[in-house]
Amino acid sequence: MNFENLNIWCWVIPSLVGIISGILGYLIGKGGSTTIDNSADLKVLKDKNAKLQADLDACNKKVSANTNLGASAASFTAEAATASIPFDGAAAKLAFGKTVKQDDLKIVEGIGPKIEGMFHESGIKTWKALSESSVADCQKVLDGGGKRYQVHDPASWPMQAKMCYEGKWKDLAKWQEEHKHGKL
Repeated sequence: MNFENLNIWCWVIPSLVGIISGILGYLIGKGGSTTIDNSADLKVLKDKNAKLQADLDACNKKVSANTNLGASAASFTAEAATASIPFDGAAAKLAFGKTVKQDDLKIVEGIGPKIEGMFHESGIKTWKALSESSVADCQKVLDGGGKRYQVHDPASWPMQAKMCYEGKWKDLAKWQEEHKHGKL
């Protein structure tokens, strides 16, 4: 028996088996994988983000224009400044499918009974008052409630409250639905 020839085959056979197994494993793995194309979803989300950014820029432009009115703002009469928009409970019920009480802050997505109570204690009791509050003021109210309330994001609350105050119930319901009830 020639042990030198046997010794070579002890190396060649396992090497060939390893190479063949590697090639087969690669081919099987490659054939079973599917490519996921999220580019269409990504494009839709980017377009939606661009639209929201444009809306935000337009709102910021309006706010800065309103704060720069200066002397022309003083020309408003006290009556016009205090005039309120009448509450239409029927339109609110039609949009939300439930009875909505005037100045119920809980209709704003993200505000529950306890947070509403905190706003009332801080003097914010109406949709109009909340709509005129800054996000920083809303955050201060939440911070006053402790760590449990600091996790809430009041970024959209003044905007939602303004829609309530102005009676834009369909717009508010649509906004809340599009944002998955406050969770974009």
